Amino acid sequence: MQSVQGTDVMTSTTTSLPSSKNVFIKWALLGSVGVLNGYATILMYSRGEMAFALLTLILTALALYIFGSKKTYAHRYIYPGIAGMILFILFPLAYTVGLAFTNYSAKNQLTLERAQTVLKERTFQSGDSYPFTLYKTENGHRIAVEKGDQLLATDEFNLSALSAEDFELTPVESVAGEKEKIRAIISNKDALGSIDLHMPSGEDIRMSGLRKFAAVVPLYTLQEDGESLYNNETGETLRPNMEVGFYQPVDENGQFIGSTVSPGFVVEIGTHNFERVWKDDGIKEPFISIFIWTVIFSAVSVALTVIIGLVLASIVQWEALKGRAIYRVLLILPYAVPAFISILIFKGLFNQSFGEVNMVLEAMFGLSPSWFSDPFLAKTMIIIVNTWLGFPYMMILCMGLLKAIPDDLYEASAIDGSNFVTNFTKITLPLMIKPLTPLLIASFAFNFNNFVLIQLLTQGGPNMIGTSEPAGYTDLLVNYTYRIAFEGAGGQDFGLASAIATLIFLLVGALALLNLRVTKVAQD
Repeated sequence: MQSVQGTDVMTSTTTSLPSSKNVFIKWALLGSVGVLNGYATILMYSRGEMAFALLTLILTALALYIFGSKKTYAHRYIYPGIAGMILFILFPLAYTVGLAFTNYSAKNQLTLERAQTVLKERTFQSGDSYPFTLYKTENGHRIAVEKGDQLLATDEFNLSALSAEDFELTPVESVAGEKEKIRAIISNKDALGSIDLHMPSGEDIRMSGLRKFAAVVPLYTLQEDGESLYNNETGETLRPNMEVGFYQPVDENGQFIGSTVSPGFVVEIGTHNFERVWKDDGIKEPFISIFIWTVIFSAVSVALTVIIGLVLASIVQWEALKGRAIYRVLLILPYAVPAFISILIFKGLFNQSFGEVNMVLEAMFGLSPSWFSDPFLAKTMIIIVNTWLGFPYMMILCMGLLKAIPDDLYEASAIDGSNFVTNFTKITLPLMIKPLTPLLIASFAFNFNNFVLIQLLTQGGPNMIGTSEPAGYTDLLVNYTYRIAFEGAGGQDFGLASAIATLIFLLVGALALLNLRVTKVAQD
């Protein structure tokens, strides 16, 4: 009896040891992840990266909760998907929407504190400049400064080991050593620029040119309020203008006057970027024009690809047609070739001077269309190319849908004496339209954001004239957003681009909801 009990105790102990060890390892790993990510979160927050710090905190807390609790055991298998959705979809979306309410641009990228620091580091020459000579001596280098008829020199120092050091200048008759050439000064410019020289008169001078030292003092001095800056050169007082995101001089009454001072900083501007879209004529007019063209391009592309795809699908499934398999392969090839290759080939074919398309048209009809400089022809060319790229996909869809239609329906229709048109309108189209509609909406949404086609074929050209932001007649909304963000003439305006991207998201999101609605109705 005792032997049996002893065996049970040993078995229980042996079983519990691995379990305790596994629990210890699990919590050790979770604790390590929490500590490392917590440190990273604090580091991001200290550097002003509030959004990324919050993202890291959310993902870490979610991971610790899911992997540390027995109640959420099943969720650990979908955590990578949840984390990916937060990291690559929700966070970029929220970040973009957040930028839409700021003045974030190429001129306004810093925080107020960082912009203030940059301005405080600026200097100006407040006194006379003095020529200097760099001498190479036996034990290092010496700097000699000429102040009128007086020669002042430093003690010997190691030029390669300099790091923001101060040296006293003392009067000397001459300096023993070899004069360094300008090439040596250029190569050691950073080291020489970190030196402060103290003259016997009490004046401090710093390097102000490749051959000169001068009295250099800070251009701006921070005032007691912690925000205002005093311009030591002009005597102006600058304050941060929170409406435009720049430091700007103020008058005696505290009113902003004069020009702003770069660099700018990021500030919240509310719905100003959205208001610019419909209030600024230089943005509103091209935006409306581009939006209409985007809708037309997407709708016409879907219509043409569906019509051509359906016709070709019907032909290649015609039993009387010999070699149907070969035709199917040939017609699917445009879909198999990478799109960017086909686009670049078409760009060469439509070349106005040397393209094969214009050569044929000129030989047959004496025409030489300006495909890339005429807005209407450029849009026509884009639709032609996009139809070529899209019809194989629609043909494959239609082939599958045609196969799903029972042959009995066509046999019954033939007995009734119906012709091809009746079969198509009464049988084929009604049975195909429901399953095809969600795919057509998805295709419309894809073409709505078909950035690659426009960028590779026309780059949005020909360009519109008289717009506040760069815009082209063949730009889609997504291309227009890209050009505002990265090609803006007045500076890359990421805030305005984010506002337009938000509007595009709402439009495409509405299409997605419509797609789900139609799919649900089709299933019912």
